Amino acid sequence: MTVAEGFFVDWDGNARATQDPGGGYLCEADSVARYVAITTRNGTLVHEATFYKSLADIAKAGITAPLVPGSHPWGSQRDGF
Repeated sequence: MTVAEGFFVDWDGNARATQDPGGGYLCEADSVARYVAITTRNGTLVHEATFYKSLADIAKAGITAPLVPGSHPWGSQRDGF
């Protein structure tokens, strides 16, 4: 799997770029399968998502998700983070 340039929606409902997922996570994306795997540096899978080529594609899917930078934290205190 390669890192295709695009977007995905994280577990908090935020749109993130596959090139900068943040949280110290790595991102593998397959644009053909429309699949994104977010892993820790040691390879533990922490999130799976649908690959979107553009933010407009997310909106076309009926999803309202603000784009956040990689510096934006994943999760919240209520989630144990």
